[in-house]
Amino acid sequence: MKPKIFIGPMSKNIVDAIIDYSNNNNVHIGLIPSRRQVEFDGGYVNNWTTQEFCDYVKSKTNNILLVRDHSGPLQGYVEDDGLISFIEDCKYFDIIHVDVWKKHKKYSDGLKATIDFIKLGHTLNENLEFEVGTEEAIRPTDVAELYKLLTDLKLALPEKIYSKITYAVIQSGTALKGNTNIGSFNQDRLIEMVKVVDKFKLISKEHNGDYLTNELVKSKFDNGLDCINIGPEFGQIETKVILNEIKSNQPELFDDFYQICYDSKRWVKWVDETFIPEDNKEEIINISGHYVLSEPKFLELKNKLNYNNLDSEVQQAIHNRIDELIKTINEI
Repeated sequence: MKPKIFIGPMSKNIVDAIIDYSNNNNVHIGLIPSRRQVEFDGGYVNNWTTQEFCDYVKSKTNNILLVRDHSGPLQGYVEDDGLISFIEDCKYFDIIHVDVWKKHKKYSDGLKATIDFIKLGHTLNENLEFEVGTEEAIRPTDVAELYKLLTDLKLALPEKIYSKITYAVIQSGTALKGNTNIGSFNQDRLIEMVKVVDKFKLISKEHNGDYLTNELVKSKFDNGLDCINIGPEFGQIETKVILNEIKSNQPELFDDFYQICYDSKRWVKWVDETFIPEDNKEEIINISGHYVLSEPKFLELKNKLNYNNLDSEVQQAIHNRIDELIKTINEI
């Protein structure tokens, strides 16, 4: 199974929409929960534990590849070494993205930690596969260092274990701020990094593929990229459907939705110090709405909406965007 699109499970509604789309169209898609979204002790997406989430998806489809995104130290809600989460992940996920680089900025330290995690993961589950590298927002890298990382891993790991590395992250200029991708696409760097990954017979993947034009997505795949991660964009699609319903038919609920999003503080990391929440209420909702969809206060608000087809409309909007992306990629 080699999906070209990997989607962040920003809510249960989005998960259900992806499962439905993959089954109806016989398309392989990856789901990439972060530790904050789905965790051994519960995450913000439907309060799912790792086991509950994986069991739910596997009970409904065989077309979804389950990939833990950003497994490693400092990637959850609390500062930790990531081991408890990782050990649980090894039981249920198909692939684990080993990302130690948020803690280890020095290359040699990050290499050692990556090796240690992969060895442990293989000990716990010999069928487990791995993704290595990280995104620009966590630790920028260049072509030479990517080559060095893959070379050093090949030298340090027994072939039986090294062969379980299947994906490598490339960086060609993606970065998220609010509801915008502010990265500057570097086509030459993409081509060179893809060549490196191809040399090692791995699958190239880019993170933070949100809010890109279809033309830019097509260009990345035209130039050799194998697959891409997209997360917050799908959360915003759901948020906008809900927000449009509120604005069109029950505007008295707008401030309630804003307050729930504001109180969550989930918008803080996506804006700079000049941002004034009170002047940007709708942007606060668009940035952080998907984080609160399982919270009791939001569920109370949702129950006040006089629209029984809301979830269906959300799922149709998700289907439309997936369809658009797949058609764009398949034009290559």
